[in-house]
Amino acid sequence: MAAYIFRRLLLVVPTLLGIILINFAVVQFAPGGPVEQMLAELRGEGQTLGRLTGEGQGETRAPGGAGMGGGGGDGPVGTYRGARGLDPAIVAEIERIFGFDKPAHVRFGEMMWGYLTFDFGRSLFRDQPVVDLVIEKMPVSISLGLWSTLIIYLVSIPLGIRKAVQDGTRFDVWTSGVVLVGYAIPGFLFAILLVVFFAGGSFLQWFPLRGLASSGSEMWPFWQRALDYAWHMALPTLALVIGGFAGLTMLTKNAFLDEIGKQYVVTARAKGNSETRILYGHVFRNAMLLIIAGFPAAFISILFTGALLVEIVFSLDGLGLLGFEAAIRRDYPIMFGTLYIFTLMGLILQIIGDVMYTVVDPRIDFEARR
Repeated sequence: MAAYIFRRLLLVVPTLLGIILINFAVVQFAPGGPVEQMLAELRGEGQTLGRLTGEGQGETRAPGGAGMGGGGGDGPVGTYRGARGLDPAIVAEIERIFGFDKPAHVRFGEMMWGYLTFDFGRSLFRDQPVVDLVIEKMPVSISLGLWSTLIIYLVSIPLGIRKAVQDGTRFDVWTSGVVLVGYAIPGFLFAILLVVFFAGGSFLQWFPLRGLASSGSEMWPFWQRALDYAWHMALPTLALVIGGFAGLTMLTKNAFLDEIGKQYVVTARAKGNSETRILYGHVFRNAMLLIIAGFPAAFISILFTGALLVEIVFSLDGLGLLGFEAAIRRDYPIMFGTLYIFTLMGLILQIIGDVMYTVVDPRIDFEARR
């Protein structure tokens, strides 16, 4: 097992490099980089991306980028639409500050060298180290992802087991309908509906609309702060849970149905074992293999994909909102830094998921695979 883990860890390096390289190359063709945005602000044009990209389609552009990333349309002085009427010296200084005075391959090499030591640079517009920003926003996203994942597992596993035991009954049919409806509607749409109905949108105002704590709550006793935290987390967590438990419920049901039909279950029944003992003493261990081992992947999926738009809807100052704002402002150090961190975490959690397979079922031996 140690040799398998070592090989998987070695594969992390080229995988990370390939993902970052592809995204870096794509960004080179994205219009409206940070230099253009800064020039537009200097000209009083704000940050309207359409104004930066919708004019002058016939202009000649040089490949380039900003900071640790890049951006189509950012290049030598004189090729910026936003530079019209500005002193070329000012444009050149902005290029130097953002790193546009270097070729793309040089910037990519410097970026990857810094990533080896977890130096992700500074935000172009926040003027803070990317690591500090990620650490600052991480607790919000982890809190939302962790509670959502735990609740999804607590609901989906018992529901999936009961659906397997009562396969084909009225309970199985109507719960399948509810599950499929929840799966079909995106989490962010549920979030909007929850805001409209329960957060002062048009009907009730039972829950707060934004943040994870009330104003002045830092002076409250611990139990009161805990209740206030649960009050703020209720709607965002519910929005993720409604759309997230469907897949796990059906996976649990199908896994148990598959095991219930095997020969060892027939043998256990022939020996006179009760259905409860068969279900939880024999079937449960084998059926839960995929479900338990998939926990790390499920957590990372909810944390870094489903929670993004939910954070935006509820104005939760987490990684999702940080990434969204960085994409809008073309803050490339944040974009590439968070991409590197999330990808690395995802690859590591995949390895942890493989290790959990062997913990749940010691019969699995990755070393024996050819």
